[in-house]
Amino acid sequence: MLKIRTVLTVVVVLLFVGVAIGQEVLTNDSVVEMVTAGLPDEIIIAKINSSKTSFDLSTPALAKLTQAKVSSAVMKAMIEPKASDPAAPLATAVPAPTNPDDPMAAHDPGIYLMKVTRDGGKEMVQLERAGSGHEKTANTWGHAFSYGIAKAKVKAELPGRQAATRSKQEKPDFYMYFPPTGNLGAADTISSPGQFSLLSLEVKKDHRETAVAKIGFGSASAGTDEKRIFKFDADKIRAYAYRVTPSASLKEGEYAFVAAPSMGGTASGGAIVIFDFGVDLK
Repeated sequence: MLKIRTVLTVVVVLLFVGVAIGQEVLTNDSVVEMVTAGLPDEIIIAKINSSKTSFDLSTPALAKLTQAKVSSAVMKAMIEPKASDPAAPLATAVPAPTNPDDPMAAHDPGIYLMKVTRDGGKEMVQLERAGSGHEKTANTWGHAFSYGIAKAKVKAELPGRQAATRSKQEKPDFYMYFPPTGNLGAADTISSPGQFSLLSLEVKKDHRETAVAKIGFGSASAGTDEKRIFKFDADKIRAYAYRVTPSASLKEGEYAFVAAPSMGGTASGGAIVIFDFGVDLK
């Protein structure tokens, strides 16, 4: 009789343990624990796809996961578990952010200005790529008489005295989103904020202009007017997405993010990428 009771007790314990294991629910802390333990991404993703989950996928939670060194591949698996896997959760995960004014939400490639609305809210506005009216070359006489030793500057002219997109902040926040293949509107690949320069534009009677290239002896190179360049800080918020903020306050005026990835030995304006904006402080 004692043996039968012992056997029944063992069976009950085993069943309880089996149920407990089967009901394991993965949370953000579970993922961080696996990452801290050094488990490779493919193992963590497989665990996510074969377990019940209750993830917090809000913007602050995703930021904490990034700080905890959770890779973008793992976070993507948390947001979009394999639908073909019968063990994948159906409705336990919090949906990925879809608010167009949320920097962590999906956005089309480009540069966006975070504007502060009248009611104190925030709104993301995409900067339009500026169309250059034409390019002109300055210091051509110096370039010619020095046999090409002195460099001539190629300037791009933007139509109109003001950009359509305006900010009332001295240090506005921008967000740059790049496609996985790079190429943010130029013939050559642009895949990071480091390829852009932030500079002030010189306002003329009916247009704005900026230096975009330098021509030297037998060569041409991308470049801008160093006196008009403003430094900026770029922080990666997720894969292919960056928050960009001027390092110093901007004065009222006209500005642009300019990239010239490759001049190809000529001063062709086709490779120039310009996203313009204005600052109104009054």
